[in-house]
Amino acid sequence: MASFELRDIVKIYSDGHQALHDVSLDIPDGEFLVFVGPSGCGKSTLLRLIAGLEEISSGTLSMDGREVNDWPPQRRNIAMVFQNYALYPHMTVRRNLEFPLRMAKMPAEERERRVRTAAGLLGLDKMLDRKPAQLSGGERQRVAMGRAVVRDPSAFLMDEPLSNLDAKLRVQIRSEIASLQRELGTTTVYVTHDQVEAMTLGARVAVLKDGYLQQVDTPQALYRAPVNAFVAGFLGNPGMNILPVGDIEHGNGILGLSAGDQRLALPAEHFPGSRRDSPALLGVRPESLRPVNSGADPGNGLALTTSVTAVESLGHEQLVYGRIPGLGKSHGDNAEASPNRGGNIVFRVKADDPLSPGDEISVAVDPGLIYLFDESGRTLERVTDVADSAE
Repeated sequence: MASFELRDIVKIYSDGHQALHDVSLDIPDGEFLVFVGPSGCGKSTLLRLIAGLEEISSGTLSMDGREVNDWPPQRRNIAMVFQNYALYPHMTVRRNLEFPLRMAKMPAEERERRVRTAAGLLGLDKMLDRKPAQLSGGERQRVAMGRAVVRDPSAFLMDEPLSNLDAKLRVQIRSEIASLQRELGTTTVYVTHDQVEAMTLGARVAVLKDGYLQQVDTPQALYRAPVNAFVAGFLGNPGMNILPVGDIEHGNGILGLSAGDQRLALPAEHFPGSRRDSPALLGVRPESLRPVNSGADPGNGLALTTSVTAVESLGHEQLVYGRIPGLGKSHGDNAEASPNRGGNIVFRVKADDPLSPGDEISVAVDPGLIYLFDESGRTLERVTDVADSAE
């Protein structure tokens, strides 16, 4: 097993491109940590630095308290699993699993024991005499993982290992990866661009953007308390609705905002941070919005009128995309974090709700479920339960 400590890690390539900016992170022994972010954010580069496949430009990488910046990959005893499987097509599954052990000149008896153990863990017992061409994509990925398992490494590093599989297989294999990691207890660092994969696999998730580490926390904490609009919009399926707001007013316990042509009156007690930093963006998750009849009292919530632009049926529910009058298509710098089919807002409704493009509908949200962000995208202080905070 191994623990890792990353301090002020910088990676600059020979062409001057800086892929990572002062990344600092601790990975305890036995943890399953996921790096997630859009393409080009630096997550795979960071994984390769941990593996020793690329040189660190500046900063310190330590394993179990020892600096390993200059250690070659083989000295680190780390096993990597890639998206392209990297299997030898002319070898059987057994020989593929044995290969790293043969290279290490391990005795035949110990090789056989490890291969049998790995095959049992991954359900490969009946495939040992087949070649990769005779296997499905999911089976090949199991063999790739088995080749990592037989080495009994200090850590597993996985670089988008499921990206070549279809949706159903991805769900199946990621469940097997999670079970395998729990059984072995080996420190695992996993790279993905799929936020659903990140949220379901990781004990903690590290979100990166443009080479900067945005936030590291449990999936639940990232979802409930994102530090900025990017994290808020990137995590969740669909991501949080991010809307530009303006015409900020304070008075009589009310925070007044405009969203397009509509005025919103939020209880100021929910947003004490708005008095120090003027909000520029408003965020609300699709599952926090509830449809109400046009003109009806939204109860304790605030209502937004939207024009339906698209409806997607998911069988058990529908996703409804809408446009808010007076708002353009763009979400500004946060468009990549909260893609919305060119609209402004997305919410969920029951499978049998009769909504169609062109319909106008009001959606309500409890003020305690709203997020506000300043011009830089930083999350403003918020109080979700005013009664509890006053006690």
